[in-house]
Amino acid sequence: MKRLLAASAGTMTIALALSGCGGGDGDARSTVAQNRVENKQQALDEARTDLKTKADGFCRSAATYIGALDRYGDVLTGTAPTVGDVTEAGADLTEPRSDVISSAEQVQEAKKAVATAEQELAAAQAALAALSSASPAPSASPSPSATPLVAASTVDRVKQADADFTAAQQGVSAKSALADAAEKFNSAAVALEMAWLRLFEEAGCLTDEQHQQAKEAARDYTLALQKSLAEADYYQGEIDGVYGPTTVAAVTALQKKHGLPETGTVDKATDAALRTDLAAKGGAAASQEVASTAAVQQTLKLAGHWSGPVDGTWTPALTEALKAFQTELGVKPTGAVDSATIAAVQKKVNAPKQPSASPSPSASK
Repeated sequence: MKRLLAASAGTMTIALALSGCGGGDGDARSTVAQNRVENKQQALDEARTDLKTKADGFCRSAATYIGALDRYGDVLTGTAPTVGDVTEAGADLTEPRSDVISSAEQVQEAKKAVATAEQELAAAQAALAALSSASPAPSASPSPSATPLVAASTVDRVKQADADFTAAQQGVSAKSALADAAEKFNSAAVALEMAWLRLFEEAGCLTDEQHQQAKEAARDYTLALQKSLAEADYYQGEIDGVYGPTTVAAVTALQKKHGLPETGTVDKATDAALRTDLAAKGGAAASQEVASTAAVQQTLKLAGHWSGPVDGTWTPALTEALKAFQTELGVKPTGAVDSATIAAVQKKVNAPKQPSASPSPSASK
């Protein structure tokens, strides 16, 4: 009897256990699904952390490469071109270039890992939502993988600039004229450096403060460039500090006039050409100013107020002589050639001459 009761109790226990499993099957599957969601969320967090680490590594590599490239581009620091810059043709860029490309590839792999983790998390959340009568679980929060690290156009610009720089390197030989080789090499280096600086900024490698400083520096640089281009008659647009199509066109026109590579960016040869044009403009203005001063000296000499040389040099003594002449003319003695002085001089020059007195008999005797 005891054995029968024991067997019956065991059977009942098994039945109750089986009954419990059957009734809680949905809860068990929900628990499994919830655990899966949590695991996928953790995997996504780890993938995002790895992406940030890889992105930081890319920024460091990019900064090193840009610094090495600046030896040839001189966008950030000004250095005099050397024979070694041209004949070596950037051989010292090989390692930093390799590092930054490797870092970029690691970032891309990390981004793919994040995208995969996001998809797996979304699938796990959907499965959990299907088992639950409650509202669907929230989807994964947006991450850097949702959009490219940099714009495709920026990447294409870097690739093109890199190809042009490589071509410039290959174009330098022992028979190349140093001036011509340096000009073309620097032009290609500037274009490449500017492209990488753009990519560096878009990749988020700058802090907010650094980004603002870079933005202000770029604006100040462009404002100064636009003013210089306008003074040299290459730029007719608004002086707004935006390096847009109008500024690029003005730089290109300058390069075309001087027979330089038409890149639209200001390299050493382009900067020298612009300075030459500005000097020519300034030289003409200076010559005109010298001629005007010489005219004042000559006028004052004829009027008896200047005994110094007619050399086109304005001195304090000339200012005092002009004041004396202005007092004689009856105008305000400002010491400057103003409209009142010019009108008074013209009036005196155009005034009819008084006839001289006839000689007296005593004088004739």
